[in-house]
Amino acid sequence: QVQLVESGGGLVQAGGSLRLSCAASGSVFSINAMGWYRQAPGKQRELVARITSRGSTNYADSVKGRFTVSRDNAKNTVYLQMNSLKPEDTAVYYCNLNYGSTTLSDNYWGQGTQVTVSS
Repeated sequence: QVQLVESGGGLVQAGGSLRLSCAASGSVFSINAMGWYRQAPGKQRELVARITSRGSTNYADSVKGRFTVSRDNAKNTVYLQMNSLKPEDTAVYYCNLNYGSTTLSDNYWGQGTQVTVSS
């Protein structure tokens, strides 16, 4: 079983920065990608940023140029550096780990960490 432990959320003023971390522990293998999703009240969970095991990244349009996802493969840890934060970035941020093959994969999720950006 894999556990994802997130840290780094909190309250910040608009224009500020936060860095989220997510460490995976347990029987971690065949990782395809790790990344971050978020869910604001009354909205669906959406992809924020992800990075594959080969280092390819993709971002939601709303965070491009402001957020950076990175990964330490040796530590099975993924980071999300969030700069120039906006009130609309307020949400619960969930760490995601996708594993398996290209034809059959599954996901693990973290418990979520709250990010609140005040105006």
